[in-house]
Amino acid sequence: MLYDAYEFQRSMLAGASAIANMGAGFLQNPANPFAYFGGGPVFASALEVFAHAAAPRGKPEFGLTETIVDGRPVGVLEEIVARRPFGQLKHFVREGVERGPKLLIVAPMSGHYATLLRGTVERLLPSTDVYITDWRDAKLVPMSDGGFDFDDYVDYVIAFLEAIGPGAHMLAVCQPSVPCYAAACVMSAAKHPCRPRTLTMMGGPVDTREAPTAVNTLATQRPHAWFEQNVIATVPLTYPGAGRKVYPGFLQLAGFMTMNLGNHMMSHWEMFKHLVEGDGESAEATKDFYDEYRAVCDMTAEFYLQTVDLVFQRHALPKGEMLHRGLPVDPKAITDVALLAIEGERDDISGLGQTKAALTLAANLPADKKHYLMAEGAGHYGIFNGSKWRTRIAPVVEQWIAAHNG
Repeated sequence: MLYDAYEFQRSMLAGASAIANMGAGFLQNPANPFAYFGGGPVFASALEVFAHAAAPRGKPEFGLTETIVDGRPVGVLEEIVARRPFGQLKHFVREGVERGPKLLIVAPMSGHYATLLRGTVERLLPSTDVYITDWRDAKLVPMSDGGFDFDDYVDYVIAFLEAIGPGAHMLAVCQPSVPCYAAACVMSAAKHPCRPRTLTMMGGPVDTREAPTAVNTLATQRPHAWFEQNVIATVPLTYPGAGRKVYPGFLQLAGFMTMNLGNHMMSHWEMFKHLVEGDGESAEATKDFYDEYRAVCDMTAEFYLQTVDLVFQRHALPKGEMLHRGLPVDPKAITDVALLAIEGERDDISGLGQTKAALTLAANLPADKKHYLMAEGAGHYGIFNGSKWRTRIAPVVEQWIAAHNG
């Protein structure tokens, strides 16, 4: 019923958005005298803000067609290297450029598409040969393709590293820090030839007992059964994945929006003022951000519930209790995968110390293969997007990869 109610509301808002967009266009038409005086410009701006907020959104495109390498423009092509039911491995091919360090960026499976990391990819394209996990919206995966749980996530990471080949590096943003760390443990224990040379973890919940945030508190204050009963829904018949149990992306988005509701309301107020003032460039920048932020997808119920249980409630990895396919995940098995932990000083999702814990857990890894960076003034999204990422954090990642590439 929850999903059906949401779909009904979405269809209603889509129609309202279209009508509001038409009204804004009419009031802004140069042939309309109300476009120049009275309340016309203000009303048109209000309609435009509403139309944008209520519009339905699909999967965005990366849109990265060019980068700069050694001071010259280079074309970029997207190719799919490997396909699996719940995700594919995407490669950004730099035309005419010899392949530099191979880097697998593991995007979060947390309600947003991999395009949330567009800025991450764009900044690293000049210096690395970038691959990224392009996770699929669970509501689009037929039931005949089976399920997807935490063990499957680790298996996908390993399979994607195998598809890239030996000598790759790996960067995990937020949520995948734990399964990527688990994959590094499993591959190190097996002396797998495709284990990554480096693993960079950014704002990841490796040990959520450290500086718990509101997200951590929410997960620990309620029993596991509460999540199963209150946030899991069934995909409606209108989608290929009809009947699949999922944690809907719209619930994840609602949670993130309410955490910082005041900031989001101020952003839309500023957008409205920019439109009234005729500052289309600033208004478009806000629109672009929310086009990405509000484009959400579902994740399977089993993966979501296991993540809540293993990472946030039982703290299985730091306690040495995590298993993969029935076998222990032992951080002490990591002896030659160089680890870089990055945290934001103002991160309100993964608190300070949660990612850094990964360095301590890898007790048998030499000190020169461990590094920690605390990005001053950076929030959760600021560690992988924006000016702080481009100018202060990305150079450290590039230097770390270069120092352990041979």
